[in-house]
Amino acid sequence: MTGPAVPFREIVLKVHSRCDLACDHCYVYEHADQSWRTRPKTISDHVVSRTARRLAEHARTHALPSVTVILHGGEPLLAGPARLRRVCEEFTSALAGIAELDLRIHTNGLQLSPRYLDLFDEFDVKVGISLDGDRAANDRHRRYADGRSSHPLVLKAVELLRQDRYRHLDLGLLCTIDIANDPVAVLDALTGLEPPLIDFLLPHATWDEPPPRPDGSPTAYAEWLLTVFDRWQEQGRPVPVRLFSSVLSTLSGGPSLTESLGLAPTDLVVVETDGQLEQVDSLKSAYEGAAATGFDVFTHSFDEVAAHPGVRARQLGLAGVSETCRRCPVVRSCGGGLYTHRYRSPGGFDHPSVYCADLAALIRGIEDRTAAATESPAVRDPDELLAAQQDLTRTLLAALHDGLDGSGGEAWETAWALAAEVERAPAGQAALDLVLAHPYTRTWLVDALEAVRAGRPVEGPPVERLAATVAAAAVHAGLGLAVPVVHRDGRLFLPTLGEVRAGGAGETGTALVRAEGEGFTVHTEGGALRIARGEGEGPYWSPVRRLAAGGPGAVRATGGPGPVPTLVLDDLDPYRACFDTPAAQRLSPSAADAWSVSLTAAWELLAETVPEQAAEAAAVLTTLTPLAGGAPVQEGRHGYGALGIAAGGDAHTLATALLRGFRRTKLRALAEVTDLYASDGSWDHRMPWREEREGPVPFSRLLSETYERVGLGLFAPRFLAGVPQALDMIEEAAETTVDGKQLLAVMRKEINGTHGTSGRNGCKTDVERAAMQ
Repeated sequence: MTGPAVPFREIVLKVHSRCDLACDHCYVYEHADQSWRTRPKTISDHVVSRTARRLAEHARTHALPSVTVILHGGEPLLAGPARLRRVCEEFTSALAGIAELDLRIHTNGLQLSPRYLDLFDEFDVKVGISLDGDRAANDRHRRYADGRSSHPLVLKAVELLRQDRYRHLDLGLLCTIDIANDPVAVLDALTGLEPPLIDFLLPHATWDEPPPRPDGSPTAYAEWLLTVFDRWQEQGRPVPVRLFSSVLSTLSGGPSLTESLGLAPTDLVVVETDGQLEQVDSLKSAYEGAAATGFDVFTHSFDEVAAHPGVRARQLGLAGVSETCRRCPVVRSCGGGLYTHRYRSPGGFDHPSVYCADLAALIRGIEDRTAAATESPAVRDPDELLAAQQDLTRTLLAALHDGLDGSGGEAWETAWALAAEVERAPAGQAALDLVLAHPYTRTWLVDALEAVRAGRPVEGPPVERLAATVAAAAVHAGLGLAVPVVHRDGRLFLPTLGEVRAGGAGETGTALVRAEGEGFTVHTEGGALRIARGEGEGPYWSPVRRLAAGGPGAVRATGGPGPVPTLVLDDLDPYRACFDTPAAQRLSPSAADAWSVSLTAAWELLAETVPEQAAEAAAVLTTLTPLAGGAPVQEGRHGYGALGIAAGGDAHTLATALLRGFRRTKLRALAEVTDLYASDGSWDHRMPWREEREGPVPFSRLLSETYERVGLGLFAPRFLAGVPQALDMIEEAAETTVDGKQLLAVMRKEINGTHGTSGRNGCKTDVERAAMQ
């Protein structure tokens, strides 16, 4: 096993080893490991003290910001309020100044009373209560030894915890599943109590002692849970359900929210009443001694336990599950199931979960039920992608304003106030959206935010860009606001409009920019410069130019107010230097015309060959920036809609590069606003079009190259070689999220034209079959 051990962030402290109920499904008393019989009933002061010091030592060593201590049993309340106070005091004292302490207790609730809750309120101990549903469901297993019902007292405890003075301590309800219970009645009973969370647990079982399946169905537990899920949806999801939330999270590329699902490494250790250090408690269901490590708090550190082979086995992510699981497309969501549930003798834990079929059916069932609601429209609709990108830009702008927190000075605050004034007018709001959509606005925002987050001062051009943005919007909207904008070295750049030479070299000052009539005026100490709409290159003005079809003279000024053309040649913006190759300096009119001729030819070739992609690219690509060399087309570090273009090359070569650049920037734009795949795990994939010796690559690269080749294949069919196999690999990959699968469907539709798609049944389109030959 390689890599450092994962530090423990959570310990389960057994404060009492006996219970006042006789639940017949309890893994502590009813399953294989019976070590409870030899342990002290109550934890001693010495064990408490040593454990607290061990945890403080561990937290300090690993600089843990917080640790969680869960008081457990048996039934922990049987330890009594005095013993529990001692536990709270010891851990609070030991962790003071080292890490934040999150104290919790899991109880059956029978002993819960105000004297306990007042103690828990004093130390902020959160309380979770076990309850299996309505009375019939709860009493199926949770009874006293003489068979009496525990339900009334548990409800009393829940109601006590719901009182206003204790509600902040409520962790929620934990429900162990029994498929003999009515799933709707169980959920209704639990949600009726309005807990902050419901946690459903599969009953502990192994391949040696499998769970009961009265009707023999391999998916009986999934069917039960999906009935609960449907009812939960019908109720409007009134209470978070951890199991469902975890599946929904992983399907969308997020983390697992429970140890029983997902591939996150375990970070939990158990301390028994005698100070023995053990692995996760549920292992007691597997065999006698399964949870044992041979360590204790008196002679061993938590780091030694973290290095134990049994603990490390649950920290390996994908490598820690069986070969069968590694090949399964839902493994990132189920994680192979709870480690305990994989046990079979012989062979130990190197098996799928005994609930394997249930977990797969549950995950696919939830995905089928929620895909339409959770899919991002940006994947299928280019306009939605543009809108999502605009929302992201505005979010970043707001984040920068909050991050500056007044440190931007008067210049920033003035520009921020003027931006609000511009937005009051509908024309102003549209114009500000237009300027914010300029791709290099994103470069500015990201650079400035990185400086803020790194604690570096943000001053000068990064602060001044906001005023230039507001001024450009006011000009576009024809609003007569006077916007103060700083010019440096005599130059004042207005995004989407152009550059004004407002002073001499080396001069820095502030100019007032105001829209007037069919243009705008820049007022400086030296006088006023009047820029007319559409005005071309002059001694004081360099416009951002428009690219238009045709030969010499096709590049035109965009200068004054009004909508920005679809494609502009931006060789002025200071933030355009965001490519691997340096941006070219301002092109002369003749050089710009010559540069435009080859680009026009390439664009016309795309429009002829792949009209749909060319039309979408024309609607999205707003900005082309000349580069001093390098690759023919580059995508840089900026917002959606810009490409860097190096002059030269024939029309076909440039058209291919343009299409490749467009596909890359679109996929990146999608990845910025939605999760297409999960980044955890260690999946490797071989590219069907690459030599075997080149080795496997991450899923992100498989997806990006496949997406790129699908687009290029419509222009030059040779690029489709290997694409069908890649699409199948993506479909079967564990990393693919709901939106990733949606993108897969889009790609299949693209290579099939309008004649349907190929799906899980393996049917291939004519294009796919040809590409495989």
